[in-house]
Amino acid sequence: MSVPQEHKTERLWSPLFIFIIIMTLCSFMVGQGLNSGTSVYLDHMGQGATLAGILAAVFSASAAVARIACGPVIDNVGRVVVMLGGALCLFVGTILPAFVSDTTVFTLCRILQGIGFSAATTASATAASDVLPLSRLGEGIGYYGLGQALAMSIGPALALFLVNTDPAENLYLGMSAMAALAIVFTLLCRYEKNPKRLPETSSYRQRIEREAAKAAAGEAEAAGAAGAATTEAEAPKAPAKKEGFLKSFFEPRAVPGMLPMLVLSPAFGFGIFFMGLYGTSLGYTGAGLFYTVSAIAMIAVRLVSKAFMDRVAPFKIMTFTVLFGLIGFAMVFFAGQSELLFYAAGIPYGLCLGIAIPLNQSVAVKNTPAERWGAANAIYLLASDIGIGVASAVWGVVNDAAGFSVTIICAMCCVAASLLVAWLAYPGHGLKPLTQSE
Repeated sequence: MSVPQEHKTERLWSPLFIFIIIMTLCSFMVGQGLNSGTSVYLDHMGQGATLAGILAAVFSASAAVARIACGPVIDNVGRVVVMLGGALCLFVGTILPAFVSDTTVFTLCRILQGIGFSAATTASATAASDVLPLSRLGEGIGYYGLGQALAMSIGPALALFLVNTDPAENLYLGMSAMAALAIVFTLLCRYEKNPKRLPETSSYRQRIEREAAKAAAGEAEAAGAAGAATTEAEAPKAPAKKEGFLKSFFEPRAVPGMLPMLVLSPAFGFGIFFMGLYGTSLGYTGAGLFYTVSAIAMIAVRLVSKAFMDRVAPFKIMTFTVLFGLIGFAMVFFAGQSELLFYAAGIPYGLCLGIAIPLNQSVAVKNTPAERWGAANAIYLLASDIGIGVASAVWGVVNDAAGFSVTIICAMCCVAASLLVAWLAYPGHGLKPLTQSE
C-alpha cells in the first residue's frame, strides 16, 4: 500500500509514544538486569552456578510460553490491559526476592518475572505500532526499539553495580523500582477508548474507524442486507476459526522478520551474559564500559534512522548491520592485546544491535495486517527470547569446554548466518522497501 505524499511529514513524536518508549525501557531494564544480576546474587549467597542456570532456563521458558499466549490476548482484549498485567507480575516477581531467599520462592519469582516481562514488552511493542503514523512506521519502531536496545546494554551494567553494593538485595529493590515506573507509565498509555488521540494514518485508528462506520451502517440496513454486506476487513475472521488453535497464537506472516532475529540473537546473548565476564577475565576492571560505549552507539544510530529505515531496502540495511556485528566481534576476539580495543568494540556492536532489532521488527509488522500486530510482535519477540535464552546455556558450555576464543567465533558465525537467513526470509529477498500489508 503506497503512502500519500501529504503524509510524509506526519508528526512522529507524541506523549503516548514517549510514554510507551519509557515503559519499554523500564521493563527491559528489569528483565535484562535480572538476567545478568541473579547469578551474581546467588554467588554472593553461596549458591553454585547450577542453580543460576536452572533459574535462567525457568525465566526463558516462562517468557517463551507467555509470548505465545499474549499475542491473541493483545489482539482481542487490549494492549494496555496486557501491559499493566505484565508490569504488575514483573513488579511482584522482582520485589519478593529482596525479602525472601527461599529457593522455591526464587523459582516462582523467576516464573513471574518471565511472564511479566514477556506480557509487558509484547503489548508495548504492539502499542508502539498503534500510535505511529503509517508513513513513518519503520522510523518510529527504530526509536521505540531504542528502549529495548539500551536496556540490553545498560540493564546488565546497572544490575552488576547494584548486586555488588551492600546489601546485595539492592539488586531487587532497584529493579522493582524500575518495574514500578513501568506500571506508572503504562497507566498513562490509555488510548484504545479514544483513538482520535492517534495520528490520522495510524493503522489502529483507521481500523477502529472502519469498524465504527460499518457498525453504524449495519444498524441502518435491513437484517438481510447487513448480513450480505461483509467488509474486506471481516473476511479473514471466518477462516481463522477453521485454521484451529495454533493460528490464534502464531502469525506466519511475521516469520520473515522473526527468523533473522532467531539466528542473530544468540550473538547478542553472548554480549548480555558473557561480555562483562570476558572483559574481567582479561583483567579489565572497567569491563562495564563496553556496555556504555555500545549504548552511545545505539543512541547515535537511532537518531539518524530516519534517513534509511523506511526508505532503503531491508536486505541492504541488514548487510551493513551484519558487517558491523562481524567487525565488533572481531575486535572483541583480539581484545586481549589492547584494553582500548575491547571498549571500542562496543561501537560496531552497538550499531549492529541498534539497527537489527527495529529493522527485523519492522519487517515482521509491515508484512502483517494491523489486526494481527499483537501476534506478530509476540512471535518476533519470542525469537529473541529463544535465541538469548538458549545462548545463556550453550555459550557457557562452549566456553567451559573450549574457552572464550571459540565462543566468540561461534557468535560470529551466528551473525554471518543471519544475513543468509534474511536473504531467504525477507519478502522479495528484501530488495525493495516494504509497505504495510493490507
